[in-house]
Amino acid sequence: MAIEKKRLGNILVNAGKINSYQLQEALKSQKILGKKLGEILVESNIITEEDILESVEQQTGIKKIDLNTITFDKKAISIIPKNLCNKYLLIPFGFDKNKIKVAMADPLNIFAIDDVAISTGFEIETFISKKNDIKKFIEIYYSSQQVSIAAQQLAKESSQLKKKNFINIEEIDDVKNAPVVKMVEYLFKNSIEMNASDIHIEPFENEIRIRYRIDGQLQTVNVLNIDSLAPLITRIKILAGLNIAEKRIPQDGRIMTTIENKDVDFRVSILPVVYGEKVVIRILNTSSYNVSKEQLGINERNLKKIDRIISNPYGIVLVTGPTGSGKSTTLYSILNELNSNNVNIVTVEDPVEYTLKGVNQVNVNTRSGLTFANGLRSILRQDPDIIMIGEIRDNETAEIAIKAAITGHLVLSTLHTNNAPSSIIRLIDMGVKPYLVSTSIVGIIAQRLVRKICNKCKVSYEANKYEKEILGVDASEKLILYKGDGCGYCNSTGYLGRIGVYEIMEMTREHREAINAGANFDILRDISLKNGMTTLGIECIDLVIKGITTITELATITLIKEY
Repeated sequence: MAIEKKRLGNILVNAGKINSYQLQEALKSQKILGKKLGEILVESNIITEEDILESVEQQTGIKKIDLNTITFDKKAISIIPKNLCNKYLLIPFGFDKNKIKVAMADPLNIFAIDDVAISTGFEIETFISKKNDIKKFIEIYYSSQQVSIAAQQLAKESSQLKKKNFINIEEIDDVKNAPVVKMVEYLFKNSIEMNASDIHIEPFENEIRIRYRIDGQLQTVNVLNIDSLAPLITRIKILAGLNIAEKRIPQDGRIMTTIENKDVDFRVSILPVVYGEKVVIRILNTSSYNVSKEQLGINERNLKKIDRIISNPYGIVLVTGPTGSGKSTTLYSILNELNSNNVNIVTVEDPVEYTLKGVNQVNVNTRSGLTFANGLRSILRQDPDIIMIGEIRDNETAEIAIKAAITGHLVLSTLHTNNAPSSIIRLIDMGVKPYLVSTSIVGIIAQRLVRKICNKCKVSYEANKYEKEILGVDASEKLILYKGDGCGYCNSTGYLGRIGVYEIMEMTREHREAINAGANFDILRDISLKNGMTTLGIECIDLVIKGITTITELATITLIKEY
């Protein structure tokens, strides 16, 4: 691991992590393999990387640091170039008076320390950290830095072109013309590194705001001069195959590219607004759809309910919730489970977000007349056993889906409603007859996504009286809750990743009789609760008490006391 191999070996021997024989054998392997001593010892399962960190700290006084638990100083990032970070596997993270703090995989490498000191003009204070953590944060922070640098270059060039009152479209798309090309390239790469689901490019009077949606929340990542808008939008339109001359009407396109050896699908939506054109780019991460029901965070009780619902040979199964609540992921996990050689599954989606092996998927194309309703009619002539409709948007689609269910098909679809019982009311409001709704629906899954507390900066605290009241806990009882303090691992938000919250309504004879009798939402909800349904609020309260999420997240999915 170190250039001074004998020194690291002696450190490990003195710390009691390895013996002299193991050291000699590792040194022999090193001559053959050409790898660092630490790597050979770890790969041979003689010691762990944590053993090396602890030994170096104990024997040299160089402190170990967990990069996941700190907040990075971006000024420090800007001082050491990325090529040096990659060359010596190090990353700066802060300052201490005239010293720059640097985390290194190999803090014994005096050549690396001298090189960085000469390059920066700062005295170096070294820390030791895990190799993979350093690599991860190099990618995250330096890709963000590249976006900022490219943005500055783009703004400078755009300002010069504006003074000339001339923008050459061919120059904008010239690969040699680095600013706008690099800006978009780094923007895409950085959004993937940050695990964003969407990129928002929003023009205002004097500036362009760039935001990422991460774990369901929008975060501002950059602000550009408004002069950069024209070349930026033009570049994105060219990549998405859109009309660069048309600025008065909305346009939709798609960019398929490869980033870090991964195929990525960007869905581009352009909308004319007051100060130009607003761009929203949905990032389709196909790996997120290839999950089982168990991996979605559904508890055992609800898993049994879903299994009973989808085991019906025919009928409609609805997955409901607002945009971005994970409906598509749930549908794909159910389809994966139902997919087998003895059934014919056909889907009609807008768009097809993830291709499933063995499933016939149809992409909606409204321009050519291929709507959900038209596609569904054609599907029924394809001898399907199971049909998946991306969304029931209107009466026509709803009625065809219901007729398909009544005639012996299992139909899966989504609907935009706030909870499970209100889906029945929504279908009736669309104009579907109550008796058709009652005879076709077999189950409804309402869901939301809530952010999970970051495990790296998770801290406990005692709940106050108001929090206990919200959670239904007696004020006299002691209740420990959890929250995230914010760290480098979670981008200082206190949250990392999301988990599903589910409200599952199984249709019973009592439900059907109530629907036929014109029952309202409250009656349907009471029947569902009596038959074992737990609401979204109750499910989320359970996650709060278990320390998985926070009361703040509970408030985002349900009105207090609505549950």
